[in-house]
Amino acid sequence: MIAYNPKSWIRLIFHLTKSDTFSILWKELLFIFLFTLGIAFFEIHFFSDAVVLEKLFSVYSILGFVLSLLLVFRTNTAYDRWWEGRRKWGELVNDSRNLAVKLTALDLSFEDNHFFGRHIGNFALCIKEHLRQGTNFDLLDLTEEEQVFLQNLDHIPSGIAELLYKRLNELKKAGVISEEDVLRLDRNLNGFLDCVGACERIKNTPIPYSYSIFFKKFILTYVITLPFAFVVNFGYYSSIIATFIFYVLVSIEILAEEIEDPFGTDDNDLPTDEMAQRIQGIVQTILDKP
Repeated sequence: MIAYNPKSWIRLIFHLTKSDTFSILWKELLFIFLFTLGIAFFEIHFFSDAVVLEKLFSVYSILGFVLSLLLVFRTNTAYDRWWEGRRKWGELVNDSRNLAVKLTALDLSFEDNHFFGRHIGNFALCIKEHLRQGTNFDLLDLTEEEQVFLQNLDHIPSGIAELLYKRLNELKKAGVISEEDVLRLDRNLNGFLDCVGACERIKNTPIPYSYSIFFKKFILTYVITLPFAFVVNFGYYSSIIATFIFYVLVSIEILAEEIEDPFGTDDNDLPTDEMAQRIQGIVQTILDKP
């Protein structure tokens, strides 16, 4: 995720990144410009029925209104997914910090505190990678025995939660902590798994295929036929107008596609790397005390 100053208008306008839609769409923009220019040429020289063209202009005004409603729905749907992902990661930060603070109040041994500190941090690092291409064990702070245990599992975040629960049960059986202590800690551990489940739901449930295809076809058909309606008023300039409209509409679709899966490494995705490292630093500061 790119950190920026939203008040710096001029710098933002001229700042280009790999996610800038103009750099992504320039070939398509050139094609649309030339294609619509050809349609405008054909209309001007071979079809000059102004009455029909004026009626077409009215039809495209109505279609533009319908398209704007679709754009609002598309943008809101994508942003809702992005924001829910951010909210769930915020809950993970809170649950991690709260769990670490509760553990310090139990007056556990340094070894136990270090164990919990390692695996709370491991959990955040693990789900960050789990939501991308799969868990990278090189990033995790694991013993050899723990790594062997986790590598035999299909769902690594659940395995780390299992290690935490096992240590809590061992401490309860040894009389170090009480049943009430376990119940208090269980609320935050459940929050860990709830966060994973919610993020997996966002990642694994894309926008319905039929809707996505329809929207793309609607935009393309609308843009490449614009000159039929606009040439009577704008002449060859209708090709410039059609190209600009294509740029705006398709850019919104591209940005929506990028943020609807907010857990990757695109410019507009959530800063899960930083948040995972923040969680690791917080719990180590709280728990790894001599």
